[in-house]
Amino acid sequence: MALASRASSSKPFPVVFEWIARIFSAPLGWLWERGFRMLGLLDAVTLFVLMVAISFVRFGFSFDWDTYALSYYVIGFSIATAIHITVNYFTGLYEREPRLGRSSWWPKILVATGIGVAVQGLAFVVLDRYLMPRLNLFAFLALASFVLVFNRVLARRLTLRRQGLPRVVLAGNIEAIELAASHLVASSQRAIVADRIEESHRLVESVVAHDATDVLLLDVTAFGSVYPEPLNSLELAGVGFLQRVSARETLLGLRTVREIGGMPFVALRSHTVPGYKVRLKRLFDLFVVFATMPLWVPAMALIALYVRVCAGSPVLYRQERVGRDGELFDCIKFRTMTVDAEEDGRARLATLDDDRIVPALKWMRSMRADEIPQLWNVLKGEMSLVGPRPERPELVAEITKRVPGYIRRNELPPGLTGLAQIEGRYGTDAEFKLGYDIQYLVNWSLVTDIQILARTVWVVLSRRV
Repeated sequence: MALASRASSSKPFPVVFEWIARIFSAPLGWLWERGFRMLGLLDAVTLFVLMVAISFVRFGFSFDWDTYALSYYVIGFSIATAIHITVNYFTGLYEREPRLGRSSWWPKILVATGIGVAVQGLAFVVLDRYLMPRLNLFAFLALASFVLVFNRVLARRLTLRRQGLPRVVLAGNIEAIELAASHLVASSQRAIVADRIEESHRLVESVVAHDATDVLLLDVTAFGSVYPEPLNSLELAGVGFLQRVSARETLLGLRTVREIGGMPFVALRSHTVPGYKVRLKRLFDLFVVFATMPLWVPAMALIALYVRVCAGSPVLYRQERVGRDGELFDCIKFRTMTVDAEEDGRARLATLDDDRIVPALKWMRSMRADEIPQLWNVLKGEMSLVGPRPERPELVAEITKRVPGYIRRNELPPGLTGLAQIEGRYGTDAEFKLGYDIQYLVNWSLVTDIQILARTVWVVLSRRV
């Protein structure tokens, strides 16, 4: 369902800016959909200018800086700028900012700046040169965070001027609505209460009718009535969706709470993992797979020969599995069962003592050696090193009927191993495995993947299944 377009601000830009915006709206929209942010360009320009300004202060305005030619510094500053923009991207500094309940930029910016400066230090080892004079680096470390924060303050004000104040729909019982409205009025939160509804099934109608930008769900038990719809439709239309939380949810370990008018909320999204994390995960997968090729390529060749001798042909077994966002792909494994294991065509989960397994190949399943060929699926981007295990379409359809929210596990590419595999057992029920999979999605980081890979090695060596 298409939602009405956002109302323009009561303080529009001059006509010339509106004309320029219309000319560039199409190409900028194309870039925006592919992860590009104008904020990234602003950061690149201001960080480069900061590096030049620090050199001016230190060496003067004659461009006779230190002992190197001007081109030496221009190249170094450009590389350093690219490093910082890349680090900023992969720490989430270019994700779309919510209109309500924004968190502080400082923690992420301080971390990103520190990492960027550390990478500059590593660049010295690779390039055998500093990208900027060493003393300049300390000044840059102290000032760059302020520049990045200023850029975001500027971007926020320009966005507010262009789009106007957030227009909020309050949904809940009448007492909760009145209490929330009074808090919004009394606080410094700049928002307009566009509508108040007590029935969640009227949300889409209310958002369209009042051109709302955000929905505040005040009933702490109402999530089931809005997921997956209308949450998915509203999110696709750019509408923010926030759920009020009580002390009970916080006591259960909830950490990412947003403050709106003095009230605690969490953002509801149909997708848990943002795009920059998915891309960072992909880069990590490729790095690990290529770095370990001298180990797994010979191992795969030896195992293929062993399977050929013990079980004959074919050596590899391809099976259709469900991948990221429900896309189907051919999962590759070493064949460990008899050729006629599923001659009836029905999908059947394997068991530890399955009589279809070739006796000489049982050890491969307990040590998961049969899954080594799936590294090819990882290289193709169909799978990841770590993630929810891929299942067959028939089994996914069956499990989805009895386990609500099971489809959420497909937000990331399926993995060779996962949290459910190291914490659970081979026969752990799908609903319990889903709990591990969702926990993995919500708390994903590179450190988490590294920990799971390390623990998988122990699980494989100990044959704990």
